[in-house]
Amino acid sequence: MNKFGLWAATLSALWAATASADSTEARCDIYPAGEDHASASIACTFSQRQGYVTITRSDGITHDLSPVGDEPGNYQDQDGHPVYRNSGLGDQGLIFRMPDESVYVYWSTAGLEPADDDNPTAPYTTADYDATTLLRCKAAGESEFGTCPGGILRMDGGQASIVVTSPKGEEFTINFMTDYVNATNRELKANLEGDMWTLEFANGEVWQVPLAAIEGG
Repeated sequence: MNKFGLWAATLSALWAATASADSTEARCDIYPAGEDHASASIACTFSQRQGYVTITRSDGITHDLSPVGDEPGNYQDQDGHPVYRNSGLGDQGLIFRMPDESVYVYWSTAGLEPADDDNPTAPYTTADYDATTLLRCKAAGESEFGTCPGGILRMDGGQASIVVTSPKGEEFTINFMTDYVNATNRELKANLEGDMWTLEFANGEVWQVPLAAIEGG
């Protein structure tokens, strides 16, 4: 399990605990109320203690959230405004909906890392993977493909697992096995035409992965 999956499992346990405390560096995407595009993507720190949550943002804003009532996910902030926690990001993070904005907290900070002109596939390098690549990818609603970096771990029999970072900055793994293709914590439909896999994800993303990336050679 990668560190972000481990954080998700740990935090799930923390929600049920009454005497635990922890914090992690994270990425916060800020969505103004009623908007479907983030106005900012910034570094932040997520902390929890005995059900109380603190989100400290690098833009100087801090959200101190206190649990309200017996229903999980209901809070109020330091000014008494209602805040609701959603789990729509799966193991990638948590969503906190506030009156004026929503804060998407992602455990992965890969999307905040500056571009490395010497390594276009950063943060993936051949020090950790058999090969690295840039895959064609596009987010939901986009008409044109962009590129997303990936690190390839090859196995016998033309199989491979590719760790990738999505257009939204989410890191996950795509597994190309002999009898199936799947991805960690997300549904997809996979179609092989010629030497190209096309992957259509339930969240609307579309990826293309050439056989050469999987098999090498």
